[in-house]
Amino acid sequence: MEKDISKLDPKKYILIKGAKLHNLKNIDVAIPKNKLIVITGMSGSGKSTLAFDTLYAEGQRRYVESLSSYARQFLGKLNKPQVDYIHGIAPAIAIQQKVNSTNPRSTVGTSTEIYDYLKLLYARIGKTYSPITGELVQKDSVTDVIDFMKTYPAESKFILGIDLIIPEERTFVEHLSILQQQGFTRLSIDGNQVKIEDLISFNFDPQPDNKVSLLIDRISIPQEAEDSFFHRLADSIETAFFEGKGNIKLLHVDEKVIKNFSNKFEADGMIFNEPNTHFFSFNNPYGACPTCEGYGKIIGIDEDLVIPNKSLSIYEDAIAAWKGDKMSEWKNFFLKAATKVDFPIHKPYYELSEDQKDFLWRGNSSWEGLDGFFKMVEQNTYKIQYRVMLSRYRGKTICPTCKGRRLRLETNYVKINDKAISELVDLPLNELNEFFQSIVFSDFDRQVANRIIYEIGSRLQFLLDVGLDYLSLNRASNTLSGGESQRINLATSLGSSLVGSMYILDEPSIGLHSKDTERFVTILHRLRDLGNTVIVVEHDEDIMKAADYIIDIGPEAGTNGGEVVFQGTYEELLKADTLTGKYLNQKLEIEIPNKRIKPKNFLKIIGARENNLKNIDVKFPLNMLTVITGVSGSGKSTLMKDILTPALERHFEIYGNRIGESDGLIGDLAQLKGIELIDQNPIGKSSRSNPVTYVKAYDDIRNLFAVQKASKLNGFQAKHFSFNVDGGRCDACKGEGTITIEMQFMADVDLVCEECNGDRFKKSVLEIKYQDLSISDVLNLTIDEAIEFFNTHAQKKIVDKLKPLQDVGLGYVKLGQSSSTLSGGEAQRVKLAYFLTKGETADKTLFIFDEPSTGLHFHDIKKLIKALRALIDLGHSVFVIEHNMDIIKVADWIIDLGPEGGKHGGKLVAEGTPEDIIKIKESFTGQFLKEKLI
Repeated sequence: MEKDISKLDPKKYILIKGAKLHNLKNIDVAIPKNKLIVITGMSGSGKSTLAFDTLYAEGQRRYVESLSSYARQFLGKLNKPQVDYIHGIAPAIAIQQKVNSTNPRSTVGTSTEIYDYLKLLYARIGKTYSPITGELVQKDSVTDVIDFMKTYPAESKFILGIDLIIPEERTFVEHLSILQQQGFTRLSIDGNQVKIEDLISFNFDPQPDNKVSLLIDRISIPQEAEDSFFHRLADSIETAFFEGKGNIKLLHVDEKVIKNFSNKFEADGMIFNEPNTHFFSFNNPYGACPTCEGYGKIIGIDEDLVIPNKSLSIYEDAIAAWKGDKMSEWKNFFLKAATKVDFPIHKPYYELSEDQKDFLWRGNSSWEGLDGFFKMVEQNTYKIQYRVMLSRYRGKTICPTCKGRRLRLETNYVKINDKAISELVDLPLNELNEFFQSIVFSDFDRQVANRIIYEIGSRLQFLLDVGLDYLSLNRASNTLSGGESQRINLATSLGSSLVGSMYILDEPSIGLHSKDTERFVTILHRLRDLGNTVIVVEHDEDIMKAADYIIDIGPEAGTNGGEVVFQGTYEELLKADTLTGKYLNQKLEIEIPNKRIKPKNFLKIIGARENNLKNIDVKFPLNMLTVITGVSGSGKSTLMKDILTPALERHFEIYGNRIGESDGLIGDLAQLKGIELIDQNPIGKSSRSNPVTYVKAYDDIRNLFAVQKASKLNGFQAKHFSFNVDGGRCDACKGEGTITIEMQFMADVDLVCEECNGDRFKKSVLEIKYQDLSISDVLNLTIDEAIEFFNTHAQKKIVDKLKPLQDVGLGYVKLGQSSSTLSGGEAQRVKLAYFLTKGETADKTLFIFDEPSTGLHFHDIKKLIKALRALIDLGHSVFVIEHNMDIIKVADWIIDLGPEGGKHGGKLVAEGTPEDIIKIKESFTGQFLKEKLI
């Protein structure tokens, strides 16, 4: 299906000739410019190798080559991709599925630049209000004083005065002498005007209760005031502000004060900070909350540890720290104090109002509060029992000063349309967008803010278009999922409006409900229409339909992949004889089960109310395939990861994760002996971890090499064939095969170890062969090749452990492939394979999978469903958080949350079989599922 690219114009196409990295089979590809291109194919067919390791790597290398020789010395040399040539390449931007920031200071607001514009907006047009009176705080200028005088009729007479300020180092008379020398002639003492020269001659010394004012000028407004009059008046006012240290007063001739003026930023006895961008920055000491230093969290007393079960009342021992004979005295003392303020001691903690919780924690004049209790504990930490107690209740908690908003409290005095900046950053993005659309400005403020508002509005719209309306600007970047992080990067790229670039995206539809995919396609088209080439590695059918051009890599995975099996439009792909084409035209399909398993045993979460969950009760049937669905931000992960998983862990006496707020877990818990949350985190903690070690097949392979005759002659044992311990592994790279070079301000680069050439072992160990293969050769076999090899040589024990990896669609992965090179979806399937290797012997376990369809082609999803069914056949229970309609349609039971995300989500919209769900009008999942079932 490859085209002759030699005659194509590099101005219209990106031309890749002879790509042969990894499993690519010397392919030629022509990618039309300024189009939306989808690269699809089975997992392991070579899609990412073509898009990222070839195309993006060349773009990155050319960028480095374009830098000065001085800059390049810090970056090292990037290897040229294994390709004959690439012509017509544009500057490349890769947006991958990983959370880019581990910095706890990074937020959605800072990474999208919206917060930078928000700071600028508040610094330029924010109005400061006194927290005492609520009045606007303003500095008075010379013009303000003159304008005030102009409101009086002509011939009005005024006196401009200041309160006399005497420096500490001078006496009263000494200071009067200096004032006389400066040209001032009169003082007012208790309302009586006196000449300065008379006071000096009498050596007058005022009493502390005397009110002494310096009269700066006497003013009479003429009938027709000329400019020269106002110039002289302005000079007098300027002098008054200087001599009065910023404060002046305007008096009638009878010395009654008409009005006080100040050119200081103060009111009601408070001095306020003048707004600037640093004042609103939590990454700057000037603006950051002094308690948490801008992190929003501190190490303190963790409310969730002190009150682990919030459905209990104070009377029912909700306060864990007040149990036992000694500490219960505090409970008794509180119960007495509670009667005085009518505190509801029998009401569950979660139902208490904020004022009631504040009384419990902060106390009042008759009660010290829980804060006082823990202060007492801290003061007694010289006793071991108090140290133990304190450590039990310490944790990362919301900063009590700024309430997690990161900024110093004084920023709350500065408002726009009655909202402080810290209130805006906590709003969901859709509500923030509504605020900016309805905001009302004065003419002057609108002129200043117009451009800033436009930049904020356009960036917010991009985030809404990629389905992230439930996030807030204050959400920490390191708490985002890979899909959310990728879509934020995409929205940020759109905000910068680059033109003539090449965007390469890695499955951006991950985490997107079918409802949001349509809006997301609009974003991709907008990026293309700006004049960019958008290349998407993707399996989603809706995104393929929206593509201008599709490249299908295959025909299968690993050594059976690496070829271009199709290039063309979606309509042409429907007629193509490729795996992708067959699934799209339904010659092949993922079959709907003839019969759904009927639920018999249930778990039930009661009163789930963590994050946006609306106090819902949810039933989870066991011993079947249960799928939890809903739009992004509807509460799926909160329900499954923050409530159900830790609640079950607590049942199995596993402590460590806090349980999200609910009234508890009930049901047929005796049916289960364990719980496994299988997410997309890497397998193992070391980059030396790999599939063959994870499924415990490597022990048998090492033993096989250890019993070879050459091993015995050299005194080699099984440990010498391990790259995790010293002995047989390469000493230079410690068994990694690569050495990581730190690249200063760019991503680190892994270079092949020069000592072992990437083989990981010493030469003496590599000389030991089994059936003509060294240990390094075996590790370089794919799962498919290894199964065939060990089958041929009757190593059934090893084959049995590797077979589940093949069954979950990972036949293309190499035995020794580093865990750091596996995608999230691949890592998840390795974990699944590990449990399949246990077979009937495994305890009955509840498996919770978080989007296992990530990175999977239709054909791979078919294999995945078969593997999940194998777990159920072994007696396990499988819960899956998923958006993929092919997995949802084969579920025995669906729990649909929503209806929307964020504040408008968190409800149980529907539960039942897929056939039940499609009848529920409120269910977005049901609407899209209907097409798959009918």
